[in-house]
Amino acid sequence: MHVQNGDAVGRPSCGSTFLDHPDAKFFYEERGTDTNKSKRAKKERIDALEEPMTSNHNPGLTSKKPKISEGQLEPLFRRLNLAHTRRIYQDVADKAEKENWSYRDFLALLLAEEVAHRKQTRLQRFTRKAHFPFFKTIDEFDFSLQTTLRQSLLGSYLGPDFVTEGRSLILYGKTGRGKTHLAVAIGYRAIQNGFETLFTTAAELIEDLSNASKQGHLQESLTTYTHPHVLVIDEVGYLTYGPEAANVLFHVVNDRHLRKRPLIFTTNKPLNQWGKVLHDEDMAAAILDRVLERGRFIHLDGPSGRTRHLNLEEILPAGTDRARISGIDVPEFPEPTHASHANSLSASAL
Repeated sequence: MHVQNGDAVGRPSCGSTFLDHPDAKFFYEERGTDTNKSKRAKKERIDALEEPMTSNHNPGLTSKKPKISEGQLEPLFRRLNLAHTRRIYQDVADKAEKENWSYRDFLALLLAEEVAHRKQTRLQRFTRKAHFPFFKTIDEFDFSLQTTLRQSLLGSYLGPDFVTEGRSLILYGKTGRGKTHLAVAIGYRAIQNGFETLFTTAAELIEDLSNASKQGHLQESLTTYTHPHVLVIDEVGYLTYGPEAANVLFHVVNDRHLRKRPLIFTTNKPLNQWGKVLHDEDMAAAILDRVLERGRFIHLDGPSGRTRHLNLEEILPAGTDRARISGIDVPEFPEPTHASHANSLSASAL
């Protein structure tokens, strides 16, 4: 008796005489595996959906209407990740039918709405990720309080070139002069231009990276501050830092300098005091050298924006001292000093 050889699923092997049987063709066509049937059925469904739309490999030249029901639009929108279009499609379609829009106008509005929605969503997401302490724009800044700064001088920091060319900025001035406001506004404008921004204080950055250095994973933690397109480091010099301050800050500045990624610093300390602030004169000089190579130093003067309603910056009459405590007026009859009191006693003795 002839022994029939076959594979694991019972189909004859190439050496079997079964292939010579006249019913062999029928066997493969009608009794194929479930896998083959599934593939054929899936292909038929795809062809039924796509064939009218891809005739001649050019959907713009087809003369057939797509055979798509209302219910089939929903999964198509989902597959193409057109969430906003899925929500507004029916209302726009109804409006287009009532006002007799052209197909081109209908499509243009759907696409414009989707793009605008995605842009707004990205703007909101990047603004949240920036961790701004408050929200301020450049239009809200009062340039009238500044004698040396005009908005036109910041023009190069409000466009995309600020990021693409890797410029940096140091905003220096006493407290209340609007340094942080400007830093936030410039960082937000970068987000509007399509870039990521991260806001942090010098104290937070130095503490975070110093702890990471002690635990042996400084390089991993550096990514937080080197990845964003724009990094704002606020309040340099306001607090006391640990001995690692200059070292960890240099890592951030040097990495961003090499990759041409801009930094924005705000500080109340003149540049020649950064060495004392960071506990290392040489390292501070290296940091400033890299920041200012493609950067600018801006001095904000004028009165404090927080206490200007108290008129603390007004020039007082000669021979009188200014009141330094908010809300306390200069006394009408100042107390005599020790010297003036001694002089008055000498005069009375005469």
